[in-house]
Amino acid sequence: MTKTTMRSRLALVVALGTAAASVLGAGPATAAARPGRHALAGSQPRWLGKARATGGAPAAADQIQFGVLLKLRDSASAEAKLASIADPASANYGKWLTTSQFKSQYAPASADVAAVRTWLQGSGFALRNTLGGMYVEASGTTAQIDKVFGTTLKNYSYQGQTVHANSTALSLPEGTPSAVIGVVSGILGLDQGQAIKTPADTLPGPDTGFRPGQPCSKYYGEKTAVGQPAANGKKQPYAVCGYEPKQYQAAYGATDQIKRGIDGRGVTVAVTDAFASPTIAQDVQTYSRKHGLPAFGRGQFMQITPGPNGYDNVDACGGAGWYGEETLDIEAVHSIAPGARVVYVGAADCNSSLDEAWAATIDNHVADIVTNSWGSGVDTVADLGQDAIDFYTQFSLEAALTGITVDFSSGDDGDQTAGGTTPATKSVSFPADLPYVTGVGGTSVGIDKNNKRVWEYGWQNAYSALSADGKSWGAPKYSSGGGGGTSKLFAQPFYQRGIVPDSISKYFGTTRMRTVPDISMPGDPNTGFRVGQTQTFPDGTYYDEYRIGGTSLSSPLLAGMQAVQSQKQHHPVGFANPAYYRSIYSSKINDIAAPKSPVLQVRTNFVNTVDAKDGLSYQLQTIDTQTTTIHSTRGYDAETGVGVPGPAFFK
Repeated sequence: MTKTTMRSRLALVVALGTAAASVLGAGPATAAARPGRHALAGSQPRWLGKARATGGAPAAADQIQFGVLLKLRDSASAEAKLASIADPASANYGKWLTTSQFKSQYAPASADVAAVRTWLQGSGFALRNTLGGMYVEASGTTAQIDKVFGTTLKNYSYQGQTVHANSTALSLPEGTPSAVIGVVSGILGLDQGQAIKTPADTLPGPDTGFRPGQPCSKYYGEKTAVGQPAANGKKQPYAVCGYEPKQYQAAYGATDQIKRGIDGRGVTVAVTDAFASPTIAQDVQTYSRKHGLPAFGRGQFMQITPGPNGYDNVDACGGAGWYGEETLDIEAVHSIAPGARVVYVGAADCNSSLDEAWAATIDNHVADIVTNSWGSGVDTVADLGQDAIDFYTQFSLEAALTGITVDFSSGDDGDQTAGGTTPATKSVSFPADLPYVTGVGGTSVGIDKNNKRVWEYGWQNAYSALSADGKSWGAPKYSSGGGGGTSKLFAQPFYQRGIVPDSISKYFGTTRMRTVPDISMPGDPNTGFRVGQTQTFPDGTYYDEYRIGGTSLSSPLLAGMQAVQSQKQHHPVGFANPAYYRSIYSSKINDIAAPKSPVLQVRTNFVNTVDAKDGLSYQLQTIDTQTTTIHSTRGYDAETGVGVPGPAFFK
């Protein structure tokens, strides 16, 4: 796949302009542009105060890829159009635009794009692609960039990575045509710091073998931890070894559809991540064979990647660590929708290349559904940069208008307060809080021997350690949970009005803001998913299986459900949020409430992660601990959103 660099700008974002401005504030002052130059507001990275300058810089002759953002035309009209075609009660429901219709109605005029391209070429830059008519890709040397944009690119140590960024605000030189100044919204690709992303959950890489500790159960309640201390007055069950595909199919109503040939066929699901596992094709086929799934047929699985020599920042990004994420995502989609076509889009790195791969997937309409199990873990302009926020907003709006469903994992750290100890730091994870994507939260679920859901609660975990004498459990300590809460960036979108309580939407002030998640699926790693992957063990490198979860699981599980749903209704699900919120309190959605009394289970761990040779350790898990600052309540809540797919979801 040709590398592209993109992000873009959108002024509205569901009334963002005035509503979010009051929340975000003006931000730190930046140095004024030199006389005669046109300053690009907000272009100085705000995270520099959290970074350390290394004293180095990209070499003057180094080639840097970047892009120029162009303003949308009539963005308010675009949002109104979306509200009409995405509302199930509207006569226009499902009348998604084609990509060409989106470009002709809302992308910048072709004359504006041509003006920017001509100016870039005249400034000595090489042109690459133009994506969506909204973003013009270019490249040039460090020296050219410093001169044209009036800055100095420098290297910084930030969040464990060495990244380059413009050290001052950007500006356009004197003599830049007014037509270019009038349409340019920002310059992207120069600030690598705001582009750092991580998987929603940390999964084993191929160089570190991992297996779930034994004993564990095949289904909830199969085995009781009789050799471990009682808790809450009784012996508790062992956690499952990881639910298998047919358990999830049956528990969430997909089995009956699959028996009738409604298995996602004719629907394409894209998985976006960084890098690409070299064993993914054989791993998925082995996994399918072991778990009674049909193997991928001819043309049913394909990959779009930069090629073996096209990866960047491999060490800084933990390249091989993304292989587990990719494996989980693909196997989860295939497990729920075994007939769907799956396209894996692997980015060259975890920085701006992942932005590029994601946006290209949308603009090229690679798939009907795009699942993304990664994020930035932050939700402020200071950390992200306004241009990055606008880029994701614009391309997610294109996706929504053109009938592409975009799912994002909501994260695995609750509301980022580690159990509610520092509520002032409450935060959601971008891009899951974009108004035009579905933020997918996580649950803990008990599936019995008949593959029925016997309970399901919000995923917020606490662990108690076993005492040294093995006779009691310690105090529970918060571990992890599905991301949720209130956005600091986006005003409340139309589909949440009248449904999300003000106690959540107004958490940060008097303005109603976007909240996440929208809907949830299983995420708790203790009630998680059996994944098959080639890994390195003490006795060699080979395929084996382990249990894993996180909202890294929730998003692709939902994507599989959506693929089955799309086939059944004979048209793409498209932008699904309005339908989910309209279905609250119906049989299409199961509302999730907090447990009335503590729900507990025992987790066994191999000390060496692979076998019992070095001993076992035990933990007592409290499911949906009530010590956090987000809880499941009647109706919408910041832990599970509207709930989870119910018995009538496919109807």
